[in-house]
Amino acid sequence: MRTLPLIAACVFGLAPLSGAFAQDLPAAKDRENQVMAFIAAFNQQDADAMMQMLTPQAQWLSVDGEKITAEGASRDAIGKSMRSYFKSCPTCRSRLAGVVATANRLTAVEVAQWQTSAGKQKEQRGVSVYEFSGPLISRVYYFPAEP
Repeated sequence: MRTLPLIAACVFGLAPLSGAFAQDLPAAKDRENQVMAFIAAFNQQDADAMMQMLTPQAQWLSVDGEKITAEGASRDAIGKSMRSYFKSCPTCRSRLAGVVATANRLTAVEVAQWQTSAGKQKEQRGVSVYEFSGPLISRVYYFPAEP
């Protein structure tokens, strides 16, 4: 029954940013702060700062139904991918619309924004789960984006 935890993560991930849940678990508030710093580094397109927040064996995984694709299987591979991504999308930015954190995971609704070559502003939402090993991010799971 792996569906129930996923459904719970998606539903709870829609909760507004409040910190109420994190107050019950001090480590959860730390996780929220860590992911916020990771997103801030992403928005500055600072791959080096992002990589400092990952374990050497970090994985970047895309989940689409039954298929899980490793977009990056190490910190170095993820860094290379991020640098390439930033070159292809200099206007890409992200923000968190809601989070729920536990001691070792944070589920978020991420809102990605970018500008097309025609100057039109675009936006999409997706669910992500950040998994931690000690103070560093060890895995990031991204689920399909929605308009």
